Amino acid sequence: MSAQTYLAYDFPLLSAFWTMLWFFLWIVWFVLLFRVVLDIFRDDDLGGWAKAGWLVFCIVLPFLGVFVYVIARGRNMGRREVAQARAQQEEFQAYVKETAAGGRTSSVDELSRLSELRARGDMTDEEFRRAKELVLTGPGQAQGPGPGQAQGPDRGHDPAGHAGSPTVPSSGR
Repeated sequence: MSAQTYLAYDFPLLSAFWTMLWFFLWIVWFVLLFRVVLDIFRDDDLGGWAKAGWLVFCIVLPFLGVFVYVIARGRNMGRREVAQARAQQEEFQAYVKETAAGGRTSSVDELSRLSELRARGDMTDEEFRRAKELVLTGPGQAQGPGPGQAQGPDRGHDPAGHAGSPTVPSSGR
């Protein structure tokens, strides 16, 4: 009745498999631990003391702390991660749009601003016509002042520093 028992470490191939399995499980464990810690910091619903409590729990009793956190708050971990990914994507898209525009406003925006100024009575029809011509022809392509028209010190200069946006002269009203 003395049957010899063979364990996994008795066979070289099973020993290698067993070692790789434990190594993989430890990597999975550390990934889960880091995700839980990141989620604790990411969660805006938790107060400072609650975050500190969860961190202490996960550091002092790592296995139990992580498993309890995943059971108690795991449902919303994915939602918070998706919300952060969406926010980062929106910020990136806004940055790309701003960079592609070169910081300049479009001619449509300029024309709508000019028509608002004319509608409020801040500029005359002649000033509107000249400013609209500047917007439509682009900077540097507009013709100089006509006979009898003075070139003002602020014409073509935008105090806000926007490149390519003509400044509308005030009518003095």
